[in-house]
Amino acid sequence: MAQLFSISDLAKEFDLTTRAIRFYEDMGLLCPERTGSAGRTRVYSSRDRARLKLTLRAKRLGLSLVEAKDIIDIYDSPRDTTAQLEKFLQVLALHQQQLVAQMADLQANLDELKVHQREAKALLAKSLGSANGLPVKPRVRAKGKLAASSQPESS
Repeated sequence: MAQLFSISDLAKEFDLTTRAIRFYEDMGLLCPERTGSAGRTRVYSSRDRARLKLTLRAKRLGLSLVEAKDIIDIYDSPRDTTAQLEKFLQVLALHQQQLVAQMADLQANLDELKVHQREAKALLAKSLGSANGLPVKPRVRAKGKLAASSQPESS
């Protein structure tokens, strides 16, 4: 006999709220049977559990729920597996391009942040040096740019 799961079972196993599981159901990712009076009790099959696991894996990869559903639905259909795999590879390639672009943007932001940090440190050192009555002597950084130094000038 096939194993069945309650919404609480799946929520506990996958560390989700029951509301999240109902949302995935509303999105068409899960299709539990309804039992009990007026069909108020959801009963999930092993197939639903597998689809939930695949959905969460797709989310970790950064895919949208619509993309996840499209890919999962491909595997549910009895079509040619070549077409299924090609579609899956297209989605992954597109997502990879988006991640690479995001990484480049983040690296540019980090580089800019480092420049501002260096400039602020140099201004602070200059300010502290002037406040202490120490002469501020320029020093050369790696790329030939000047930076303030609050070290006393050697005679």
